[in-house]
Amino acid sequence: MTARIKLLVPALVMFVLVTGCSRSEEKQTEVSAPAGKTSAAKLPPGSVLLKGAGATFPAPLYEKWFGLYRGSHPDIVVKYEPVGSGAGIERFIGKGVADEKRVDFGASDAAMTDAEIARAERGVKLVPMTAGGVVLAYNIPGLKGELKLSREAYAGIFLGKIKDWNDPVIRECNPGMQLPKMTITAVVRSDGSGTTFAFTKHLDAISGEWRQKYGPAKIVDWPGRAMRAKGNEGVAGLVRESVGSIGYMELGFARKLGLEIAYLQNKSGNYILPSPESAVTSISSAVLPQNLRLFIPDPDGPDSYPIVTLTWVLLYDRYEDQKKAQALREIFNWCLHEGQAYSDQLGYLPLPAGIVERSVATLNTVAP
Repeated sequence: MTARIKLLVPALVMFVLVTGCSRSEEKQTEVSAPAGKTSAAKLPPGSVLLKGAGATFPAPLYEKWFGLYRGSHPDIVVKYEPVGSGAGIERFIGKGVADEKRVDFGASDAAMTDAEIARAERGVKLVPMTAGGVVLAYNIPGLKGELKLSREAYAGIFLGKIKDWNDPVIRECNPGMQLPKMTITAVVRSDGSGTTFAFTKHLDAISGEWRQKYGPAKIVDWPGRAMRAKGNEGVAGLVRESVGSIGYMELGFARKLGLEIAYLQNKSGNYILPSPESAVTSISSAVLPQNLRLFIPDPDGPDSYPIVTLTWVLLYDRYEDQKKAQALREIFNWCLHEGQAYSDQLGYLPLPAGIVERSVATLNTVAP
């Protein structure tokens, strides 16, 4: 059956993260009042400092949320480090982590596993906060037209089997397109990544060979001659610099650098570009399990974008500091209600009402 093409243009407004380098060269976003930044050493009396670390994907949205909240709650300061989901989970668990690296909350695009949860001595609450699409951005100078990739094509590229942009499998998806005879270079994450987990969980769902050899994971021993970069920003930057490359990343990072994005074939056989409309279609009919660990590796629906993920805030069951517990409940309640209005304009997905209700119920069980 001939696949029909759906073009759903996203309305995105992206902004630049305010970051700085720590001694470990991890990026840190300090969210502060409009008047300026407040260091931990100069917090006003009675203020509450909340430290978080984890996924790079939600960092722009978190910065927006925390900044707006601080504007009306100047006594709450949030410092969030977008170090990647894997590192964020380890810092949240806290075993063997230096005191200055310990956090009050984590964030991940890959829900914590049972084994990871068992290592967290204070218990764990997983709270879905937003969702979005993982895209394949490419660098083929002079290519005219919109590149379409079938499931066989993009799985084959990241399996290291399809090595040239003029491969017959890719030509079959793009009749009439003048595809160059050019080596394909896959760009992948070097760090533990929720984005990698979402992408490989999708590959696991659509490719028996991927499922047999690799499966879903936050870190992968990639086949072939893949180039590696840290964080979504690193992958996007390397794709921009490398002719013939293709890499997976969150939508906003590709848009920020003006990268070309491939149409991907969904389960119905249609080629879809990511957008808030196509991605929300992918999650709207999903049923959230009791543990809130919802994965949608291959969404149903003719208009669904095929690679989407929720992103979670990681909270402890119990906090020794009552003020921190209360501040965390209040700020994330705000994010799940008033804050959802800002998701769409930044390229994220406002959560369906049913997921918001379950997230709030879980959040409100956090105890001092």
